[in-house]
Amino acid sequence: MDINVLKHEVYDVVRAIYDVHIELGPGLNEACYQEGLQLELKEKKIPFVREMTFHPNYHGIEMDSTFRVDFICKDNIIVECKAVSEVLGNHRAQLFNYMRILQKQCGVLVNFYPFSAQVERYFYDKDTHQIVATDGHVIYNYDRRMRVSSM
Repeated sequence: MDINVLKHEVYDVVRAIYDVHIELGPGLNEACYQEGLQLELKEKKIPFVREMTFHPNYHGIEMDSTFRVDFICKDNIIVECKAVSEVLGNHRAQLFNYMRILQKQCGVLVNFYPFSAQVERYFYDKDTHQIVATDGHVIYNYDRRMRVSSM
């Protein structure tokens, strides 16, 4: 996994996120920002699927439980939108699990609520089953089912 290549892959999606925040400003609800991001991605001609649903597997059996990803862009980038006063560990865990289950290498967690948009980028290494930060340090190792560093 080449993090520099993946950073480049996600750049225009992150630019679209910042453009939405600049246009709409802080303090709106999540649905408003999602709709704005949908319009911005269309305008920038970035391919995406919005609110894709999926079912996780347990021991190879598809479960009835349904999850919904806010956006999948360029078939490899998961974007999870939040409009909360603070991004918490459970928000990151949600993104990390989506990346692992759907086998997507790039994940972006965005919090539109504050005055400056908070954008966190992560990468999933399919070979090592690790979530990695943009600087290359391991955040979570799914092979060992343990958190490696705190956020």
